[in-house]
Amino acid sequence: MKIKFVTLNIWYGGRLFDSVASFIKKEDPDILVLQEVYDGKNPKLEKRLRTMDAFKKELGFLNYTFAPAFLDTLPAGNIDNGNAIFSKFPITNEKVTFLDKPYGRFNSEDVKDFGLIPPILQHGVIKPYDLKLNVFNIHGIWGLDGKDNKRRLKMSKIIVEQIKDKENVILAGDFNLQPKTKTIKNIEKYLVNVFKNELKTTFNMKHKNLGGYATAVVDMIFVSRNIEIVDHYCPQVDISDHLPLVCTFKL
Repeated sequence: MKIKFVTLNIWYGGRLFDSVASFIKKEDPDILVLQEVYDGKNPKLEKRLRTMDAFKKELGFLNYTFAPAFLDTLPAGNIDNGNAIFSKFPITNEKVTFLDKPYGRFNSEDVKDFGLIPPILQHGVIKPYDLKLNVFNIHGIWGLDGKDNKRRLKMSKIIVEQIKDKENVILAGDFNLQPKTKTIKNIEKYLVNVFKNELKTTFNMKHKNLGGYATAVVDMIFVSRNIEIVDHYCPQVDISDHLPLVCTFKL
């Protein structure tokens, strides 16, 4: 069977929310993983601060799970920010791993060092019919240099421990580092890097003013070696400060 998969760092809940929603409706993925998702509960909040509720209503996914990384202490209120998995198929199990910093309180509009915000790895077990997919959604350790460091190398060890003995793995998201690192090479020992050496950047340069972003590939998709890649592409769309990645695979 074929499954269509999309990953996107949605940019603080979706600063371009209506454009994001339109893109996802058009692509119509079977599985969608997002980073920087808000789970505000107050219906009076703007859509981007209640991403989970708004997407449930507007996109029609019947199955979803949210993994909070931190409590964002915004002027509009204290709202959980984290990763989300949406699926047309049942999600039978879920787990979140904090990669090196615990859940805490931060103000994303005021924080000076985003490396302080807890990086997380979300795991959802998805059951398309009689199959089993292990979907991992990551928002990795932030840093402008995109290079290996002790924290990132430790992150790769945690990821490997989580995926190495599992079947039908999809690992995707915003890794916050470049692909030509030992951190990523550690993962490539076990999984196929779908877009390897194909992309110049995964940032939308309409919303970035530092030149380094123009050559930074931080969003990636990895799959188990038994998974057949049917199609994959990176749409050049203005829906976030990141670009989405789309992959259709066959099991």
